[in-house]
Amino acid sequence: MNEQPMQDVPPPSTGPSWQQTPPPPPSYPNGYAQAQQPAATEGLSDTAAGALAYVTIIPAIIFLVMAPYNQKPSIRFHAFQCIGLTIVWICLGFVWIVPILGWIVGALGFLALIVCWILCIVKASQGSAFKLPVISEFASKQSGYRP
Repeated sequence: MNEQPMQDVPPPSTGPSWQQTPPPPPSYPNGYAQAQQPAATEGLSDTAAGALAYVTIIPAIIFLVMAPYNQKPSIRFHAFQCIGLTIVWICLGFVWIVPILGWIVGALGFLALIVCWILCIVKASQGSAFKLPVISEFASKQSGYRP
C-alpha cells in the first residue's frame, strides 16, 4: 500500500472569516501596548516652499495668502523677492520694443535675470537667500526676514 504522509489541515472554521476575532496583539516590554510613532509634519518644509516660490508668480502669491506659510518670514522673503523678479522681467519686456539697442540690452538683461533666478532657487533650497541689489531690500522690509 502506498502510504502518504498526513498533512496538517487547519481545523474547520465555525463561521465566515469576517466573524472570527483577530489574534491578540503582541506584548511589548515595560507594559507598552504599541510603540508610538511621531506624527508626520504637514505641508512643505521652509526650504522647499522657499524654492517653490520662485517657480512662477502663482506659488509666490499662494504662499503669501495661505496660513501656515504666510507666517514664516523666510518664505515671505522668497515670495516677495519672486514678485520683484517678475516686475523686473515685465520691465525688461518693454525694453524689447526699442529696436537694436533695446534688443541688445533686453537680451543681456534677460540672461542676467535667468542667472539670478536660478541662483535664488538654489540658495532657497539650501536654506539661505541670494540678495539681489534693490529687490532683496524691498523683500526684507515686507517680510521681516534678514538674510
